[in-house]
Amino acid sequence: MKKILGIAVMATLITSCGSKAPQLSPDNIDEVIAAMTPEEKVKLVIGTGMAGFSGDSAVVGAVKGKVPGAAGTTYPIPRLGIPSIVLADGPAGLRIDPTRPDDSETYYCTHFPIGTLLACTWDTTLVAKVGRAIGEEVLEYGADVLLAPALNTHRNPLCGRNFEYYSEDPVVSGNIASAYVKGVQSNGVGTSIKHFAGNNQETNRMGNDARMSERALRELYLKGFEIAVKDADPWTVMSSYNYINGEYTSESYDLLTTVLRDEWGYGGTVMTDWFGGKDGVMQMKAGNDMLQPGTDRQYEQIMAGLENGSLDEAVLDRNVKRILELIVRTPSFKGYKYSNKPDLKAHADITRQSATEGMVLLKNDKGTLPLAKDVKNVAVYGNGSYDFIAGGTGSGNVNRAYTVSLLDGLGNAGYKTDKKLEEAYRAYLKNYYDNLKKSDDPMSAFLPAELPDEMPVDPKDIERQAEELDMALITIGRQSGEFLDRTSADFSLSPANKKLISDVTKAFHAKGKKVVVIMNVGGVIETASWKDQPDAILCAWQGGQEGGNSVADVLTGKSYPSGKLTMTFPNSFRDHASTANFPVDRKANMDITNNQARADMEKEKDIDFTNYEEDVYVGYRYFDTFGKDVSYPFGYGLSYTEFEYGEPTVEKVGNRYEVKMDVKNVGSMPGKEVVQLYVSAPDAKTANKPEKELKAFAKTSELAPGAVEKVTLIFDADELASFDADGSKWVVTPGEYALLLGSSSRDIRKKVNVSAAGSERKVNKVLSPATPLNTLSRK
Repeated sequence: MKKILGIAVMATLITSCGSKAPQLSPDNIDEVIAAMTPEEKVKLVIGTGMAGFSGDSAVVGAVKGKVPGAAGTTYPIPRLGIPSIVLADGPAGLRIDPTRPDDSETYYCTHFPIGTLLACTWDTTLVAKVGRAIGEEVLEYGADVLLAPALNTHRNPLCGRNFEYYSEDPVVSGNIASAYVKGVQSNGVGTSIKHFAGNNQETNRMGNDARMSERALRELYLKGFEIAVKDADPWTVMSSYNYINGEYTSESYDLLTTVLRDEWGYGGTVMTDWFGGKDGVMQMKAGNDMLQPGTDRQYEQIMAGLENGSLDEAVLDRNVKRILELIVRTPSFKGYKYSNKPDLKAHADITRQSATEGMVLLKNDKGTLPLAKDVKNVAVYGNGSYDFIAGGTGSGNVNRAYTVSLLDGLGNAGYKTDKKLEEAYRAYLKNYYDNLKKSDDPMSAFLPAELPDEMPVDPKDIERQAEELDMALITIGRQSGEFLDRTSADFSLSPANKKLISDVTKAFHAKGKKVVVIMNVGGVIETASWKDQPDAILCAWQGGQEGGNSVADVLTGKSYPSGKLTMTFPNSFRDHASTANFPVDRKANMDITNNQARADMEKEKDIDFTNYEEDVYVGYRYFDTFGKDVSYPFGYGLSYTEFEYGEPTVEKVGNRYEVKMDVKNVGSMPGKEVVQLYVSAPDAKTANKPEKELKAFAKTSELAPGAVEKVTLIFDADELASFDADGSKWVVTPGEYALLLGSSSRDIRKKVNVSAAGSERKVNKVLSPATPLNTLSRK
């Protein structure tokens, strides 16, 4: 180390006395690295830290300086022309501080719909449009990289962070993420797809070991990332907190180099999640280029590694080079004069419209929706109608200027509501929040607030309202957020929720009037026990700051729902095969910031380690293969119209299959249809494969009544392969494959067969479990 430091100091002295130090440009990165001291290199790879945090806290980043409230920054080296760049949270919009000391200006950002809603649009063009709007705010507020999108798998409906994630299926997740990345990066700013990989529970997320077969890893938990990396080339990838099969993901050479770079050809930068991993030297070797937000401990570890020889400086130089290659792409490096004035009005219009397309119409008896023209006066029930939830908490929160409630949206659409009922709800909610105990823990600001119990409504008042008003709306609300997994109680409707639905439907139906339930939720909830009661159910998800207007647009028919579920709604969360290995209603016995206390304890199942015994049978792959009843299947969603599918044709063009089919609107209203293409393998049962797997999807443009559009669905022949873990290879079994075209996984409308020759593609064996798991099999 003395020799290294001596050379560096001498080089610095020579530079200061003679020739000018090189100034960073895209063409001289190697020259700049050669001029850097070891200390400068180490500082560049670890970020600039966070005030008030110096340990292993899994916190939401917040720094001051150029963009207050951004998540982190990189270390500037002015003598070499290396600026600091700004990393800021997403994915429902840019998260920065909305106000600043001694500054009368505001810096609000647009809260767009949550990731789950965007995915339920199944519309990559629309998602790219949302991404472009978000990217414009990133650019104009002076940030360089948006820490989004998040595309981990909906392994279980109780995962607390599912609201940010897209689907239980990697084809949906990968393609939606790809569209988002392309949209954001079209502004000349970067993204960071996260959390790579296996971050499928929040409970003890920094210490949990996700134990899975290599087949499940490659077919499910890596596939979405592979699609996004190859199709969209995100500027950065963020490694996850957890272990996979005993190895920290942020310290895994297998994951970050063998798979990500060697197999997939990724050439960008890898960064940690905030305070992720333990061993800075191991992270450097693995190919985790940047450690965020940066700590003294990491600096000392890496400097010691250089001194004792456990870290080759060539490895450090490799990582530094990747960071510099990132920096030279950024607006900060290019000297962009950001305005702090993005077009928030135009973006509000985009979020309002995009939210309507991801809402899923679960039920619509006798054309209850859109509302009849003679409906003018509406009874509005449920705390959530008056306290509408725009999105989740934690790093996924957005500091917005306003949130439009359902009541606001109805008023904007010209409806009148019962003032006495409104006053009662407002007083009830004010009293609750005024008396809510405030926590001294700074982390509490990032956790989902506990919602009040549903306000009781006297059945006699409901009977009066049923007599006087034209129809009823009931909102069921659920919070969503980072750090904590959902509870079984959060999944289920409370007794008060169920009583409200029962009392309202009985009273209004007795008068021959309709009842609609609005689900303002971030994830799946139980619907089987009550869905027969109301006339219509609209899953509105959490639609961002314009959510109330978006719902009103759908209710009135100004817009129409065209979303479909990207996850299964089971009868019970316990019906999921993964629930047998999920921390249901459990918490790690530790302070959220104290990893060592957790590490020193005896390992607990589903907390310190989680066995993915369901293997590849996640979501519809399990329910459809094993014939399990569900409340609403994967891919399901009604429209205000009906669609008819023509006869499909299939052609193999090079290594791709192209399936074409006419879709006709045979109803009386305009609408859009999502066509889903599933594949069933010839040896599905004997080779322990799912009954069907999604391989492609397409959404039509708006079709007027009687209009026809030809959709094209494309997938590579290689996607017929399943992974053989024993042989470390992807295998296409020769034979006849059924291509199934449907409106959901359980509404298959057309079928066409293709014949495939057998093939094998060898890959490296990575992250294999230490001991075989007792995995689910259909044999």
